[in-house]
Amino acid sequence: MNDFIFLKKTPYEIDKSIAERIRGIRKRRKITQKTLSERSGVSLGSIKRFESSGEISLISLTKIAMALDLEDQLEQLFAQAPFLSIEEIINDKS
Repeated sequence: MNDFIFLKKTPYEIDKSIAERIRGIRKRRKITQKTLSERSGVSLGSIKRFESSGEISLISLTKIAMALDLEDQLEQLFAQAPFLSIEEIINDKS
């Protein structure tokens, strides 16, 4: 019998994936890291670290998203979070 093991991604893997998507958008739009730094007000070092490791503060990520005109997508984060139980639905009503 085959047992399927579903492994959740680690926080590092999720952060790295987000950084890769942002980097791809930046490159697709032909924006250098330096230009993104200037537009966002986030230091060049922070942008380089984010793109290589996925590490960044939430405020810096928000500034980068705004500089890339992606703030709407960031604002929608968790907006459609599904209910995981009946208890959660009940708690939401109170």
